Parts: sequence; C-alpha cells; structure tokens
Amino acid sequence: MDGTGAKGDPARARRGALLDVGPLPGRPGIRASGEITVSTRLSWENALTELSRRHTDVSYVELSEVRFVDVAGVTALAVTALNLPVGRVVVERPPPQLPRVLDLFWPSLHRIEVAPR
Repeated sequence: MDGTGAKGDPARARRGALLDVGPLPGRPGIRASGEITVSTRLSWENALTELSRRHTDVSYVELSEVRFVDVAGVTALAVTALNLPVGRVVVERPPPQLPRVLDLFWPSLHRIEVAPR
C-alpha cells in the first residue's frame, strides 16, 4: 500500500515530485507525504484502492505532510469514498486546496469528513 517505485524508493516524478504513502499506525487508514499530481497519481490511486479493500466503518487519510494535491487526486479520493459500501473517510490536515475542491465539485458528499490543519 505504499507509493514506492520498483526499487523500493518513493514514487518520484520526472520533475522531482515525490509521494510516499503508507499505513497509518494505530488506526485503519493511510498517511501520505509529498505531492499528489499526475506524476504520482498511480501510487495515490493504488493506496486508495487498498484503503477501500480494508475499509470497515471509518478509514483515516492523514495528509499533514502533503504539500499539494491536484483536482484529479481529490477526484480519486471522492470516487473512493462514493464507492465504499458503508461508513466514511476522515481526511486529516489536508493541504488547503483539497477541501476547496471537495466543496466546489462534491458539496453534498457526506462520506468524507475533513479535519482541517
């Protein structure tokens, strides 16, 4: 469930964008650091797929070390939450653009709860 490349290094984009995704210790969920962009999207989507497989009632996504997430990265998160059979996803300390994009495109999506920075 991590965002590592073939040799175990974090997923690195051609321009230096980096995303590291791993399990969240002590709680069901994932933590990420770096940037969620077109260059790192596959790692992000793979982590969200694994999160949805392990989801029971509440899953946590800790993003305090994420510097940027693009609209497609937020979309992947929203689609993951929409496809969960039950429960919700709590997104903790996301970058400022994430709640703005959620409010703009999914204003009534109650399956994602955002705990601000």
